[in-house]
Amino acid sequence: MPPFLSYADKGPVSGRLPLVLVHGHPFDRTMWDPQIAEFSAGRRVIAPDLRGYGASPVTPGTVRLSRHARDIGELLDFLGVDGFVLAGLSMGGQIAMEAGDLLGDRVRGLVLADTFADPETPEGRRARGAMADRLLAEGMRGYADEVLEKMVAPCADPRVKAHVHRMMTATSPQGAAASLRGRAERPDYRPVLARFTAPALVVAGADDTFTPVSDAEAMHAVLPDSRLRVVEKAAHLPNLERPEEFNRELALFLESLETREPV
Repeated sequence: MPPFLSYADKGPVSGRLPLVLVHGHPFDRTMWDPQIAEFSAGRRVIAPDLRGYGASPVTPGTVRLSRHARDIGELLDFLGVDGFVLAGLSMGGQIAMEAGDLLGDRVRGLVLADTFADPETPEGRRARGAMADRLLAEGMRGYADEVLEKMVAPCADPRVKAHVHRMMTATSPQGAAASLRGRAERPDYRPVLARFTAPALVVAGADDTFTPVSDAEAMHAVLPDSRLRVVEKAAHLPNLERPEEFNRELALFLESLETREPV
């Protein structure tokens, strides 16, 4: 049976640990284009469109982060992927935490970029519900126009800004709203991180106001085996805004994993 999710699957199947990339909200797998291009030359790179985003089907209503995590697990089962490195940004980072708990020692390394582990607050639940209602009523463009300058730093390449805006406006309002409602119900992931024993890399854009560096520092403090890297002159999407710096840190992390264990 074919997988539910649309996905990119690039690079050699055998050899190094596969890299699985989980995009944030309200984006799609093209958010990872610089990383797919860089790392698929030497390893398998898998980047799905999450349920309700990109070319994947929309599930109206509420889609919890646990459902996204199960989708990723089912995709990797279909592709025959056992051990892998899991990377997620923003909402994708929270899905990666959920999937890390679900998939256990199949996750050989975890990359958490511009995300946070705390549970939703009552105010946050109300705000996400209101935003979900707004997106269903108005569509994505007004929201995309408002948040673009927070998603990427003012100094970002105009082509990057255009790409980010294009992803946001192309997203299904029904898909985005469903994930917003599901994300409002997320649990506290700090206990998940505390029991995660594989190595982790925590990355943050220095100028991110959605998930500031203090959030990254808090996750780094909880994880038993992690390194923290801050990308200067980047906001919420350092992998797109500063791909060379982001890729360098990711490459060093992947190399460190592969010197620890045979793959």
